[in-house]
Amino acid sequence: MNVCAIVTAPPYANYLQEAADHPLVCGFRLNTVMPLRHTPTEILERMQAYGQPLWVDLKGRQLRVVGAAIPPYSEVRLSHPIKVKTPVDAYFSDGTERVRVAAVDGDRLILADGPRRLIGPGESVNIIHPSLQIEDTLTETDRAYLEAMRTIGLKQIMLSYVEKPEDAEEVRELLPNAEILLKIETRPGLAYAQEYGNQHGHLMAARGDLFVEVERPHKIVGALKQVIQADPEAVVASRIFDSLAFHPVPASADIGDAAFLLSLGYRTFMFGDAICLQRDTLIEALNLLAAVAEEFD
Repeated sequence: MNVCAIVTAPPYANYLQEAADHPLVCGFRLNTVMPLRHTPTEILERMQAYGQPLWVDLKGRQLRVVGAAIPPYSEVRLSHPIKVKTPVDAYFSDGTERVRVAAVDGDRLILADGPRRLIGPGESVNIIHPSLQIEDTLTETDRAYLEAMRTIGLKQIMLSYVEKPEDAEEVRELLPNAEILLKIETRPGLAYAQEYGNQHGHLMAARGDLFVEVERPHKIVGALKQVIQADPEAVVASRIFDSLAFHPVPASADIGDAAFLLSLGYRTFMFGDAICLQRDTLIEALNLLAAVAEEFD
């Protein structure tokens, strides 16, 4: 079975050449929320040197925390100004923590209550309400990476939270030859996938946020089917073999999950941050995916 993996590559890790040489690896992903001591151009040239296709993950309309919110606190600043009918629930920590938002003021969430811990910069925030409007799309960091990519001739982009054709068009205005993987992470994103398929770029079922956004956990099954039906070459990402980050023996549920994704027709898997931050968990995950795929041959 022709299966491959895109690896989230921590830019300063000392095992990236080993990962790049693994027979299952077909690309690297740069998560642009990672803190760096180099400019975008310098880091892209560094990552390009490993010889794998380099996918630059732009955050687009994805909501993330800007700055730290230290309890007791009453506000969280977001990466975008928003409008939404309040009061409304917001979710942190991959959907495991729910807070009540009393009001919104531009890019500020005024909280009625919240998790009693530090909310760190870069954490994702999910607000699942039909009235939600996110102002702007590309961030300043996104635009800086697009300019760097144009300068050195890179073109492969992952674009978060795609919900309409204009999202890809905005990227191509800045990088006309862009090859875009459109990350489907919301219910409007699923509607987009059904209507347009891969007309504007191949799709990615980005399960980290999609699992939260479908609201009821079992709905992820139908969502994954929708994406692969809309684009038979869709990529599936996140929550893959995450148990390896906590235990050297993979959970049986993770093995069954990978088998289920293969049975749906997914052939390209993107490994997320959780298992790529350490050499041993990454190599084990790559070998495990190869072994599960062999069971289908």
